[in-house]
Amino acid sequence: MNKKHKEILENIRNEFPILDQKINGEDLVYLDNAASTQKPKSVINAIKDYYENDHSNVHRGVHTLSVRATEAYENARSKVADFLNSPNKHQIIFTKGTTDSVNLIASSVTNLIQENDEILISSMEHHSNIVPWQELCKRTGAVLKVIPINENGELLIDEYEGMISDKTKLVSVVHLSNTLGTINPIEDIIRIAKSYNVITMIDGAQAAGHFPIDVQELDCDFYLFSGHKIFGPTGIGVLYGKEEILNKIDPYQFGGEMILKVTFEETTYNDLPHKFEAGTPNIAGAVGIGASIDFINNLDRDLCHQYEMELHDYALERLEKIEGINIIGKSANKSAIISFVIEGLHPHDIGTIINQKGIAVRTGHHCTMPLMDFYGIPGTVRASFSIYNNHAEVDKLIDAIKLAIKMLK
Repeated sequence: MNKKHKEILENIRNEFPILDQKINGEDLVYLDNAASTQKPKSVINAIKDYYENDHSNVHRGVHTLSVRATEAYENARSKVADFLNSPNKHQIIFTKGTTDSVNLIASSVTNLIQENDEILISSMEHHSNIVPWQELCKRTGAVLKVIPINENGELLIDEYEGMISDKTKLVSVVHLSNTLGTINPIEDIIRIAKSYNVITMIDGAQAAGHFPIDVQELDCDFYLFSGHKIFGPTGIGVLYGKEEILNKIDPYQFGGEMILKVTFEETTYNDLPHKFEAGTPNIAGAVGIGASIDFINNLDRDLCHQYEMELHDYALERLEKIEGINIIGKSANKSAIISFVIEGLHPHDIGTIINQKGIAVRTGHHCTMPLMDFYGIPGTVRASFSIYNNHAEVDKLIDAIKLAIKMLK
């Protein structure tokens, strides 16, 4: 990477005020980006400006503040639609986050699922893409099947193709594993599913902030992600859905805004997207996610991805030189996430000592307990990188790990 590019990335770091602090007397090194990314000044200011100047309920008032709030809210929806290349903005549903989006789908497709139908997920799914489908199967008598992986953490596509059949009604797969860093071949997954007219849902929580997503090119039926993992606020998420399916399925929450007409005898649901947005929405969250998309759109995304992977490769090279370390997740197609265990040491103990040096990593099962069972481990230490990290922080991480090993062994 040349000097000009490094200067650009250094300036980006200055946009994140939270990074300029000390933890336990040490400069903060934030390497927990797969859990949640930090927020640039532009996102923080957009939310602050909304509350100081425009706050009101949306869609329901003719007064100026309500009109301005509605414009801000719907403008954010338009930004999300463009971000995903959705054909229309009314195919964008705002939710509380990816977990809420999965639950919305798993609840709303109940009328399309019958006894002995089959739902496919993968071995590397987050709990939020496992439990809702288990509950759907309990309600309907459908069968949940799991696509296997190999030791490198890669989906076995040939086995997936052999599993899918006329009984399969829905396939729900993570785009990018939050634990392994594996980038799944979702294009192939969707293509195979479409040959059987199977509904496809892609969990894009980890992917949306790292590389462009084109839902029309992918031809998926649903794509989901969260605001807080793309430099936006918590409590706001996105569900993209194909219009035909969104019109076919039932809402799973009921109340104001999602209705067109109510009498004591019957209710008529509102048009998209309001049909799935019951009650007063997270307006400030929508404003925040719109600002985060503006921030991302102003970046050179190819450069950012290149830099994140440069940090990943540098960290991986240094980690592999540490005696007793085992990298969990060695897919040929990876993102800037590294999970590892150290022989004889518990991940939580390592994370605790690392924190004393001001370094934030994630330890535990990362809400992927079946994946931990597959590898026969209680959890991992996970370092996940973003555009505001740097090589010096990787060096600090390595030094802290070596210190933890020295103290614990």
